[in-house]
Amino acid sequence: MKNSPLLIVLGEPNSIFSEILFKSYKKKIIQKFKRPILIIGSENLLRQQMKVLKYSIKVKKINSFDLKKLNLNKKCINIFNVDYKFKKIFDNISNKSNNYINNCFKIALKLLNKKSAFALINGPVSKTHFLEKKYLGVTEYLAVKAKIKKKPTMLIYNSSFSVCPITTHVPISRVTKNLSKNKIINDVKNINHFYKKKLKRKPKFAILGLNPHCESIEKLSEEEKIINPAIKFLLKKKIKIKGPFSADTFFSNKNLSDYDVAVGMYHDQVLTPMKTIFNFDAINITLGLPFLRVSPDHGTNIKMVGKNKSNAQSLISSINFFKKLDEI
Repeated sequence: MKNSPLLIVLGEPNSIFSEILFKSYKKKIIQKFKRPILIIGSENLLRQQMKVLKYSIKVKKINSFDLKKLNLNKKCINIFNVDYKFKKIFDNISNKSNNYINNCFKIALKLLNKKSAFALINGPVSKTHFLEKKYLGVTEYLAVKAKIKKKPTMLIYNSSFSVCPITTHVPISRVTKNLSKNKIINDVKNINHFYKKKLKRKPKFAILGLNPHCESIEKLSEEEKIINPAIKFLLKKKIKIKGPFSADTFFSNKNLSDYDVAVGMYHDQVLTPMKTIFNFDAINITLGLPFLRVSPDHGTNIKMVGKNKSNAQSLISSINFFKKLDEI
C-alpha cells in the first residue's frame, strides 16, 4: 500500500544512528518522503540525545498497533516507544541493551506481519554484544525471527553497481567449508528476482573466483568444484552471468560499467572495493525475507558517538532507495 509507513528501528542506543537520523530530518529527507515514517525505539533516550546533539525536532509518541487510524505527521518524529532504562545518554556498548533491541525488532516484525507497514530500515547493532555469536549478522537474525528456512541474501546496493558476498560474517578459515553451488544459485536467483520485480531491470552478473587468479595448487579448485557448475546452471536459467573473474583485477571502471552485480565468495572480497569506490553511498539490502529490509552500510562507530561529526549519506541513500521504488 502506498500510504503504509516505512519502519526505522533505532538499533544500538549507543551508536551514531540517532545523530544521522536527526541530520536526515534537518536536510528534509524524511519530510519529503511520500510515505509516513515510524521510528521504533526509546522516546526518552531519543529526546535526551537530541538535546545533547543540539537538534530541535518535534517528537510524537505512538502507542497503537493500528497504524491505519493514526495520523502520522511527516513534520515530526513519529516514534513507537519501547521502554529502555539508561544512566548515561551516550554510554559504552554492552549487552545491557540486548532486550531493548530485541523488543524493537519484535514490534517491527509484528507490524510487518500484520501488513501494517511497508518495509524496514534498521540502525546498526553490535555483532559482539547483541548477536552474541548466535547469528552471523542481522541478515541471519531476521531470517530466523521471520522463520525463513532458505538462506537470505546480502546485497550491498548502489544504483550503478552492487555486490553480494556468498558467505557473510564468516571467519576466513571457514569460508571454503561454507561455500556451495546451491548457495551461489540461491543468492543469484534472489538478486535476479529483486532486480526484475522491484527495479524492472535484467541484471548482468559477474561471478568472482575464490583463489588468486582463479588458480589453485590443489588437484581440484573451488572454481572447478563449486563456482563453474553454479554458473553453468544459472546460464541454463537464462540469467545473464559470466565468470569466474579474478577478484584482484575485476573492479576496473570498464567492468563496473559492464556489469550490475559482482558476486564474491567472502565478505571483504567484495565489500572492501565497494566501500572504497562508493564510500557511504551504498546500502545493505536483505533479500529472501517476506519484507524488504535495508540498513545503512556502516556500524555503530562508537568512537564518533556524541561528536555530531558522522556522515548521514548511507541513511539518506536508504530512504531515497525506497523513494525510487515507489516511483518505479
